[in-house]
Amino acid sequence: MPDIPASAGSGGRVASWAFEGEARLVGREPDLDRIGAFLDGVAGTGGPLVLLGEPGVGKTALLAAATSRAGKAGMHVLAVAGVEYKAQLSFGGLGELLSAAAVTHPSAALRDVLAVVSGYRDGPAPEPEVIAGAVLSLVRQITCDRPTLLVVDDVQWLDPASAVVLGALAHRLPATGVGLLCTARPGAECAFDLDGLPVHDVAPLSESASEELLTDRFPALAPRVRRRLMAEAQGNPLALLELPVALTGPQRTASEALPERLPLGRRLESAFASRITGLPAATRYLLLLAALDGTGDLRVLWRAVAGRCSLKHLGPAERARLIRVDDPSGVRFRHALTRSAVVELSTSSQRRAAHRALAQAWSEVPERRAWHLSQAAVTPDEQVAAQLERVAAVAARCGDGAAAVAALLRAADLTAAGPERARRLAEAAYVGANITGDLRDVPRLLDHARSAAPGHASLAAAMAGSAYLLNGSGDIDTAHGLLSGAIAAQPEPYDPDDATLAEAMHTLLLVCFFGGRSDLWSRFDAAVAKYSAVPDLVATTRSTLADPARSGPAELARLDSAIAELAQERDPLRIVRVAMAGAYADRLGACAGPLHRVVSDGRRGDNIATAIDALFLLGNHMWLTGQWSDLRRTVREGLDLCDHYDYPMLACPGNFLLACVAAVSGDAGELRRLTDQMTQWAGPRRAHALRAYTAHAHSLYALGRGDFEEAYQFAKVVAPAGTLPAFVPHALWTVMDLVESAVRTGRRGQALDHAAAAREAGLPEISPRLAMLVRASTALAADDAEHPGFEQALDVDGAERWPFDQARIHLCRGEQLRRDKSPAQARSHLAAAAEAFERLGAKPWAVRANKELRACGGPARSAPRQRAGGLTPQQREIAALAAAGLTNKQIGEKLFLSPRTVSTHLYQLFPKLGVTSRAALRDALDQLR
Repeated sequence: MPDIPASAGSGGRVASWAFEGEARLVGREPDLDRIGAFLDGVAGTGGPLVLLGEPGVGKTALLAAATSRAGKAGMHVLAVAGVEYKAQLSFGGLGELLSAAAVTHPSAALRDVLAVVSGYRDGPAPEPEVIAGAVLSLVRQITCDRPTLLVVDDVQWLDPASAVVLGALAHRLPATGVGLLCTARPGAECAFDLDGLPVHDVAPLSESASEELLTDRFPALAPRVRRRLMAEAQGNPLALLELPVALTGPQRTASEALPERLPLGRRLESAFASRITGLPAATRYLLLLAALDGTGDLRVLWRAVAGRCSLKHLGPAERARLIRVDDPSGVRFRHALTRSAVVELSTSSQRRAAHRALAQAWSEVPERRAWHLSQAAVTPDEQVAAQLERVAAVAARCGDGAAAVAALLRAADLTAAGPERARRLAEAAYVGANITGDLRDVPRLLDHARSAAPGHASLAAAMAGSAYLLNGSGDIDTAHGLLSGAIAAQPEPYDPDDATLAEAMHTLLLVCFFGGRSDLWSRFDAAVAKYSAVPDLVATTRSTLADPARSGPAELARLDSAIAELAQERDPLRIVRVAMAGAYADRLGACAGPLHRVVSDGRRGDNIATAIDALFLLGNHMWLTGQWSDLRRTVREGLDLCDHYDYPMLACPGNFLLACVAAVSGDAGELRRLTDQMTQWAGPRRAHALRAYTAHAHSLYALGRGDFEEAYQFAKVVAPAGTLPAFVPHALWTVMDLVESAVRTGRRGQALDHAAAAREAGLPEISPRLAMLVRASTALAADDAEHPGFEQALDVDGAERWPFDQARIHLCRGEQLRRDKSPAQARSHLAAAAEAFERLGAKPWAVRANKELRACGGPARSAPRQRAGGLTPQQREIAALAAAGLTNKQIGEKLFLSPRTVSTHLYQLFPKLGVTSRAALRDALDQLR
């Protein structure tokens, strides 16, 4: 650090050390407060302060901020930085610190001492105490007009003579008006006497400060890359600033995968290498083994060294504070960058030898052995490549998509040019596109695959290519042709245990789903027919996602079994696929826990594509259960990921859910924006399924406004009256829309036909919610006040779980009773409907209900804003049992009540607790306590 001359200004006490106007040091407010208090003390009485911290933690930046402020406040500032290569120059540091002041000292004797120390005159060096006294006399002399601050960076690198003198001086500074601010590394050998001096530990940055620093300096970093850099840096500011610089542009944006070992760059390597290079060779070898192994297991190191050296050679590294050695946890590097520096300082031949030793040490664990063998290899090795491919499959099933891609890419590296190399590259592209979110890397990997085997096509290449096409400018028919052609090329009969083929079938199924055309499904079914035995999940999804109206008890039982197994499932792709299979069968509530696990992985930067699907599936459940505020937050998180990772196709379900909320809330502008966005994407790609999405949302909007003709026209786009078309799963969700709009536009025959079609298709057997809606639709079509359908619908166990649907049934029943001249009964239903719609934020629907309520002589109602109060003891007990997961029937059996009475109580207590679903009951009851 160069000398910083004091700036002009009045001397005396410094009133404030807020460091205004300085370049902001992110996350360093507590450190700056401590330094400010120290500088206040210097202006008063003087004294020392040592900033203690690991290399790169930001000590020098804090020192620079303090030096700048001291100079601006009018202090004398004398500064020096310890430099390792100058440490052999006796008194070099002290001479540099005092070079400007020594020749002006008024005392001849002290001037002679300081002149010798500063190198201006030859002669024997005086004793350290004498020199310390001379230095103190000097700085006190120049402190007469204003305070003086001595600044020393990296005292561990000062020459020993200077360090001894300054250490002695530091203990004599209190009450002198002189301050000494210095930095040091913990555990470093140093002649500077730190004992008894005030020390401020400079800690690593917090996670939030680290993220802020990276986002501020490198805004283009992909979230996954940012998280990887944060994990490597562990709050070290130098690492946070230097690691991104060493990456390529595509690596920063996640268009290319990051290397297993991040390059350190010169500054980082210098900061962390100094304590490594001087270690004994045996110690460095053990450190290299530990760094490459990554587990810290001492038993592994023992097997790897195989008698070539002793684990006692870890001692020098432990004493240098590079590692911790504990029996329970083994060897732990104190900082991840120390581990990186150990690897960086080794040669490629040393690393390969270490990997071979570790492969032998892990001979009983195939996954680890395969990885170390792959790192030791320098030429193609099919045996190791095959082992790595198995490692990739295990990693993918365990939810580690990034590890799967890395293993497949390394397997491809070890594979000679030809079909096998091409296939492995294509599989890496597929995993990247469908799990980790690396869609942008797909073209590059597929190009490499084509170069490895010109003219060869693989299932994996078709899967990756179709994903890229549909999220780019390609269309449904092209993607379908690519996939179905690759599948048709497989030998018959299809093997149900062929995981790659099953993946291809799932991918084709989703293409058919978005295509929404029977001709696409007929080719899919023809491919399925070639199986000797259809894989369970392929069969289940084909039934309950593609055409749930024709799913029988066997298919639903198979779906429920698959959902039950998700509790222990780690494969994010399987979790998402099972949940998709359960979406139209109203099984998403049972999948919520596993889906949240997938989302958590995505928030850590892993498995982005599956996390997007999981967020929208959770949003789907929130839509049905009235948790619309949560839905908005959840879906927008997913849409942000779609925008960042270029997944416009995956965004469609999220846009649909927001469009539905906009529709029932009466937000015409937002509804139009979202449906236009879906239409503009779907039209050129022939993604006809999205017609149902947009029509459904517009139908809900029209129904809320009471425009029943428009609602009918939109509802019949999804499904014409009297039919539930094959391969239109969305038709299950619009049964009541069509029946209600048909009745209100004089099309009672169509309404009766449609309700009958829903009953004949067995919709009431699929789920309680569908049973509720079909019973209400039947009663609505019948137009008979004595018809039991409405009461049967409201008696469905757990009807309050779907507050919007329940409120619609109350509204329709109230309207019917009003027309039947039963105003008292009508008012009860209409008031319940108005209250629920207000609570949900469905304003047009609340207006419609209140209008009907006024028409039958009742006052307009709005949702009460009660919280916590007003619950009877029985309602508290019912709420507690519901929060514990009991059904209405089970609660009724415990309390000797009918399920209908339980449902009524729940309906009444929800607004009192300020909740709209059972899922929120536990937290609301906790607040009462």
